[in-house]
This record gives sequence, structure tokens and C-alpha cells, in this order.
Amino acid sequence: MANETGMETTVPLEPLEPLQAFRFLIKIGDGEQVEAAFARCSGIRMQVETLQFRSGDDSRGVKEYTPVFTGYAPITFSKGVVGDYEFWNWILEASANASSGPRGNNLRRTIHVCGLDKYGKTRVDWTLNQAMPIGYELSELDGSRSEVLMESVTFAFTGLGRNSFSPEIPAKKAPRQKVSPSPKPRKEIKPRQRPNPSPIPRANQGEE
Repeated sequence: MANETGMETTVPLEPLEPLQAFRFLIKIGDGEQVEAAFARCSGIRMQVETLQFRSGDDSRGVKEYTPVFTGYAPITFSKGVVGDYEFWNWILEASANASSGPRGNNLRRTIHVCGLDKYGKTRVDWTLNQAMPIGYELSELDGSRSEVLMESVTFAFTGLGRNSFSPEIPAKKAPRQKVSPSPKPRKEIKPRQRPNPSPIPRANQGEE
């Protein structure tokens, strides 16, 4: 990187810092995005059930483990009550109404839980595959409290992915170096010449 004087300068990289829990972003849908401002996200949890067995040629008597079932715990998002009808319609499509059961051709969608750095850039993206809303809860209405009214939506999903991204650290500007101005040539000062005084006429001293 060159500064204003044309000299090459190096910009030191900032050390990698752990992500903070309050910097996250939720994206729902592939192509057709559902917008919702979430304030809280429960932890993503996966568990693999295993079966113990003993190999026939094992002389040690040690049980081995083999994976059998993989389970993903439902995840819950909480947000303040806002008027996003597209998100609410998706919840209704996965539930029964007064005359029919679940309906809609796009019940299962992809959810991206993005962990952001302090610059607002995505560092980690957890992908929840085949997610579908399975629960809804409205926080308690109480006239004696001043808390924000919250909606909570629970999703079930059947696959988990995780992508990491290199941090994009904005380049720092090199400190501006002051360029000393070139000295101006000094004018030669000539000594001031005083004019010669005109000769004073001598007074007549009288005739001899």
C-alpha cells in the first residue's frame, strides 16, 4: 500500500477475536426471503445416538460405538411483535385452520444463522436444512409490567451445516506524513547608498 509520498507502508492485521453473542443475523428462505427482526435465538443442538457392539475378532473385550440415529433439537427464535405478514403466513401454512390441515408448497425452508464480527461481516453461517415452524408462543400480557411484548416461534429441522469465512478487516489509512516545504530563496539585500551631499559654497573672505 502506497501513501501520499509514494512510500510503501504495511498495514498490520488485527488479532482474531471470539464472536459475541449479540451480533447475529437470521435469514430464512432460498430465493424467497422472509424478513423478521429476531432478538433472541436458542442454542443449536445436534446429538448422535449410538449402538454399542463387540466385534467378533476382538480379544480385548472392548465395546465399539456405531452411529444409529441423528437428532436435531428444535430451535426457537424470539422477536418483538411487528407487522410482518409474510412471516406470519408461513406459520399458518404449517398448521391447521378451521376447515383444513397444513397447506402450502413451501413449508420447509432453509434458515441461516449468521454470526457477525464487529464490522457487521458474516464470519460463521450455520445452515438449518428443511426447517418448518412447529410452535408459536406469545409472551405474557401483564398490565403491571413494562416489558416488550415478544413472539416466539419454534422450528424443527433435519440437517445442519456450518461455513466459516475469513475476516474482512478494513484497511487502515497510513498516517499522513507532513512534507516540509522547500525553502524559498532569500532576496539579496543591497546596502542602501546614501547620496553624496552637494558641496557647500565657501563664503567670500574679503579681497586682499
